[in-house]
Amino acid sequence: MFKDEFLTQLRSFASIQGTPGQEMKVVEALVEGFKKHSDKVEVDSMGNVYAYLEGNKPGPMMMISAHSDEIGCIVQDIDDRGFIRMEKTGGVLESLLIGRKVNVNGHFGVVGVKAGHLQTPEERKRQPTIKELYVDVGAESKEEIGRMGIRIGDPITYISEIEQFTNEDLICGKAIDNRSCCVLLIELFKALQNREFNGTLVGVITVQEEVGLRGAKVATYKLNPDFAIVIDTIPCADTPDSIGTLPVGIGKGPVIPALAGSSVRGNIMAPQMKNLIINYAEKAKIPYQLAVLPGASSDVSAVHLEREGILAGAITFARRYSHSPVEVADLNDFEKGLHLLKALIKDNANWGSMEFI
Repeated sequence: MFKDEFLTQLRSFASIQGTPGQEMKVVEALVEGFKKHSDKVEVDSMGNVYAYLEGNKPGPMMMISAHSDEIGCIVQDIDDRGFIRMEKTGGVLESLLIGRKVNVNGHFGVVGVKAGHLQTPEERKRQPTIKELYVDVGAESKEEIGRMGIRIGDPITYISEIEQFTNEDLICGKAIDNRSCCVLLIELFKALQNREFNGTLVGVITVQEEVGLRGAKVATYKLNPDFAIVIDTIPCADTPDSIGTLPVGIGKGPVIPALAGSSVRGNIMAPQMKNLIINYAEKAKIPYQLAVLPGASSDVSAVHLEREGILAGAITFARRYSHSPVEVADLNDFEKGLHLLKALIKDNANWGSMEFI
């Protein structure tokens, strides 16, 4: 039942265009998704969503967050013949843009590719840069583009629906990073309707994670929670081109990143928070993976630095082919993640005993 409902919601949310700073339609849908299961839902001026659920006893404020934005591009220029130049917003790879179907502010388009018959031997050997790529939306002039309602600053995203493999637990498509965790957060609120926990649970959906963790900084400052857990997807290394580089794979349970991000902008998870998550996973017999990810980060890198410092951790989910239109994940991992989050929150009385020394 969980997998069917999760997949139905993910297909809906992932299909909505929502690049950094352009998350409005995603936010609107998420607010509706939370309203039925929350005491109150708010949206701040930046676009962060806050859903509140009060427990049946007094206790701490717990922030569980995911981000709503997806990687993409933005219209940078439109030439006289109606071709669109673009700039990246987030970790888009040029090699994955060539020849792709794209959504340009609601209009179908394709990223043009010079025919191999016309390429020089040198051109066949190199990767075009983002400055050389362009989008064709079938227009013949800049004026026609204007009549279509496309302007500089509009979003561009992959067209790629969520699909299932023959093994129906495996799913593939765009924006699994991180609409999957937005759905997981809604499912967590549904699972806690009996309110058998202490304190206040605040589900936060942040904006602009893909361009510098910006929404998380604002949201954490606003709430100043006692504790925070960020849920997100992360790259894994269980394919032929990466085996041996990182002991993380899909279908092996949630990933607990002991370290994520670079030395300048990252997070070393507080040992007491890491141990707390591990203890509850083992107590509930939920498989998990420990990882050190110097090349990847999440909102926790911003969350833990706000105010006087927030005791924060992360529970993440492995995905193959990160930041591509064919991200692959395992539904079983999210189901196990839901059980782990429920166990943590329902027994959060022990969280208050966590101290640095």
